[in-house]
Amino acid sequence: METANVSPVTAAYLELEEKFGAHNYHPLPVVLEKGEGIYLWDVEGKQYVDFLSGYSAVNQGHCHPKIIQALTQQAQKLTLTSRAFHNNLLGQYEQYITQYFHYDKVLPMNTGVEGGETAIKLARRWAYAKKGVPENKAKIIFAEGNFWGRTLAAISSSTDPSSYHQFGPFMPGFELVPYNNTEALEKALQDPNVAAFMVEPIQGEAGVVIPDEGYLTKVRALCTKYNVLFIADEIQTGLARTGKMLACDHENVRPDILILGKALSGGVLPVSAVLADDFIMMNIKPGEHGSTYGGNPLACAVAMAALDVLREENLAENAEKMGTLLRNKLAELKSPYIKTLRGKGLLNAIVINHPNPDAAWELCLLLKERGLLAKPTHGDKIRFAPPLIINEAQITESVSIIASALAALS
Repeated sequence: METANVSPVTAAYLELEEKFGAHNYHPLPVVLEKGEGIYLWDVEGKQYVDFLSGYSAVNQGHCHPKIIQALTQQAQKLTLTSRAFHNNLLGQYEQYITQYFHYDKVLPMNTGVEGGETAIKLARRWAYAKKGVPENKAKIIFAEGNFWGRTLAAISSSTDPSSYHQFGPFMPGFELVPYNNTEALEKALQDPNVAAFMVEPIQGEAGVVIPDEGYLTKVRALCTKYNVLFIADEIQTGLARTGKMLACDHENVRPDILILGKALSGGVLPVSAVLADDFIMMNIKPGEHGSTYGGNPLACAVAMAALDVLREENLAENAEKMGTLLRNKLAELKSPYIKTLRGKGLLNAIVINHPNPDAAWELCLLLKERGLLAKPTHGDKIRFAPPLIINEAQITESVSIIASALAALS
């Protein structure tokens, strides 16, 4: 725990977490108590620009008034019925989201990783019921460098030792191919027991790794050719983050199964969704999958408001425009410490070039001191992903903070 350069007030909060909480995260030493729009405030009243957006969960900005209104109004009426009974908002939400993304059906869940698990169960069931794969032989292919959560299934597909070390044994029937390599993918898909290929259109946690143009188009074509389901994990890339409503829209490809989460609630509560057409979704019967909270009326109200905001405020268009501006301004800095700058829309990352292996962490501490919050990933990479409501003046302000921090990096 880093308390050396924090005030006694902040240190007291950090010590509580250190003493009573599991040590499974390494956050920046800042304690936040308020958020509004692109800004956050700590317990001492200092204001920050949020350049992480809760890993793209608060695309609409912190505590968006329309989303909070939907939350508070519904919270006073009905929050949970379980799926033992119907509620008056579930059908309305299901119609809304399926028409929004043009799929026959939705299976509502809560967390992103539950969405991933659901997609895999749907794909396996389809493989047995429709493709004719022998029982217990179905395979799911993943891309190396993927990240979709911390459950045993998710870490069974991981290539990151910090995710899987000493957590085995692992889920059978999972195989890996290199990301952005359609030749290796085609070879893997030739196995008749393959049910699906699950992939992020841009790998977020890996450090905003963007595949070659045409990769998703080729993935779609190969999955169709070999009768394999294409599962798009759009939990971090979807919902306007990359400058289109879905990152798959950049290449006009339609996955067979679409997984959404994070910004589906605007950062208000966990809401995820798995969308597919009837030929996939209708293979699951009552009692075979679900969750207590999935499709609860509070989540339904919030998700509809969150999706409304994305369209009403043209956030995909703003993400595209502001993302281009951000990358251009960062490139103009010509910092010797920025080895690589990459991104799409407002999902961006820099790779740090510095002899100190902890330089990315040090830079994030310097940014924090100057009023901007970002977090390193995989050692030398820092994501820059502010809420999609950010404007030109705020981008300019943010880049000046980044420039100052880079200049102070020793």
